[in-house]
Amino acid sequence: QVQLVESGGGLVQAGGPLRLSCAASGNTFSINTIDWYRQAPEKQREWVARLSDGGNTRYADSVKGRFTLSRDNSENTVYLQMDSLKPEDTAVYYCRVLALGRLFWGQGTQVTVSS
Repeated sequence: QVQLVESGGGLVQAGGPLRLSCAASGNTFSINTIDWYRQAPEKQREWVARLSDGGNTRYADSVKGRFTLSRDNSENTVYLQMDSLKPEDTAVYYCRVLALGRLFWGQGTQVTVSS
């Protein structure tokens, strides 16, 4: 099992930054990939970014150049640095990992960007 806890969400003005954290516990050694997703009200959940086991990163076009993934292996934590936030970035953000052949989700953290 892998447990995930997101944090760092909040209310921010457009143009501002936020840094989300995804802290993993349990069988963290088995984690292959880490993804961030988001879900805005009345919209489907959409993929935001991926950190692969080898350290490669990928981003959705909507956030490319504004969001940056990083990790602290000593803390089993992945960070999503979000800069130049826009009102359309408002959503609940979730991290998801692939481990032990299964997908594990966190509970989500709310990000609200005011215009």
